[in-house]
Amino acid sequence: MICNRPNPAWLGIVALLLLALPGCSTNPATGNQSFTAFMSPEDEARIGAEEDKKITKDLGGPYKSPELEAYVRDVGKKLAAVSELPAIPWQFTVLNDHAVNAFALPGGYVYITRGLLAIADNEAEMAGVLAHEIGHVTARHAAQRYSTTMATNLGLTGLSILGSVLGVPSGVGQIISSGAQVAMQQYSQGQELEADMLGMRYMARIGYDPSAATSFFRKLKAHSDLEARQQGKDGVSHNIMSTHPRTEDRIRQAMELAKTKAVTNPIVQREAFLKQIDGMVFGDDPSQGVRKGRTFTHPKLKITFTVPPKFVLFNSTKQVVAFGPERSRVIFDMANPKDAKKARDLRAYLSGVWGRNLKISGVETLDVNGMPAATGQARISDANGTRDVRLLVVRERPERIYRFAFIAKPSEMQRLNVELRRTTYSFRRLSQAQADAIQPLRLEVRPVKAGETATELAARFPFERFQREWFRLLNNLNVGESPRPGQQIKLVVE
Repeated sequence: MICNRPNPAWLGIVALLLLALPGCSTNPATGNQSFTAFMSPEDEARIGAEEDKKITKDLGGPYKSPELEAYVRDVGKKLAAVSELPAIPWQFTVLNDHAVNAFALPGGYVYITRGLLAIADNEAEMAGVLAHEIGHVTARHAAQRYSTTMATNLGLTGLSILGSVLGVPSGVGQIISSGAQVAMQQYSQGQELEADMLGMRYMARIGYDPSAATSFFRKLKAHSDLEARQQGKDGVSHNIMSTHPRTEDRIRQAMELAKTKAVTNPIVQREAFLKQIDGMVFGDDPSQGVRKGRTFTHPKLKITFTVPPKFVLFNSTKQVVAFGPERSRVIFDMANPKDAKKARDLRAYLSGVWGRNLKISGVETLDVNGMPAATGQARISDANGTRDVRLLVVRERPERIYRFAFIAKPSEMQRLNVELRRTTYSFRRLSQAQADAIQPLRLEVRPVKAGETATELAARFPFERFQREWFRLLNNLNVGESPRPGQQIKLVVE
């Protein structure tokens, strides 16, 4: 097969230099030729080892459950053992992240979030995700993507970088210079199809039913749709679907390409899987702050606030966003501690530092539960029309300035005026005892009791909105369907 090397209009000398490189290699998993000139297997191993700690730190660290960690690792290593690269030092990590995601680094580093495990129904579905990520590694997709990017850059920058080309670029170690962001970039459709095909091959070799990939895809789609609804249908989902775009047709195509025989008595292991995730943290970990209904509390920072009715909170490592009606938003974060220390006047910080790109007017000082604060407003226009913005900064201590941005259509801002004031004055410090009492939500797995209905069980979820949707998603139920008495189900409990 002809290697698909990138072909922009390069300078002749650049083309000659590229031809001198070992540009095409035989893919160990597919047997096809691929362009991996700028990343050797040794580079992959080194980069994976270097970036592993950065990735885990950026995404909440490993989830602290030795039993769950061992369970996922054992399943992952069984799958890796039947792959085309069984000898590399495979590592499988459960990330303490509520987002529904999974990804892999070159060199055999595979990550799966507890958020993804929460919506899976059995071991076969989890194995399908792990096998897909193993497929990305064995097909050397990161090496292909990086080599293509480097070759394209050579064509664009020409003679200015020829010196580094001769020794293979020294910057190869920067493939994942931005950590998790680059690790979770989209692969091409062809690479996703290959990973699906290889994943199904590995599943069948172990004895899992490859069709579990289809059932789990439907759950991912349902989760993505639910997130979009919670965000007013214009938010960006953090679901694995955003980094691994797939369709049911493509999954079926991958099954055909895998040429696997029907698995007799396939491994499903639902009870074993549910036993492992029983008691697992659901949603936020206290170290990252905890959302319960419309209230956000952070035990380490010892602060709390409540957003208006019909707003839904989303938490990340950098900010908290509440999505409300008519595309209204409440965005909460912290100022850089160095900037906070330098800020002698909160009004000047509001107008000249944080809001320097806005025409802030009506700046005034406030007292928010004993803490000095300042607020001001502006009007902006974007693709969604005209929006009013009210900025609020609160100094909780010399090195800590907390920031709220209230954003809404002018008419909606007027309607929300009282509720947003309530949010402002709901911001307060917590005592040590109050902070110590904050506990995360958890999954509880138990059998359905006689007479219990889906409506009744969903009503117990500690959410203000979308209780029934979450209950159906976690338990693989259709609208109007109730679980059977004795059936093991997942609940979210305090």
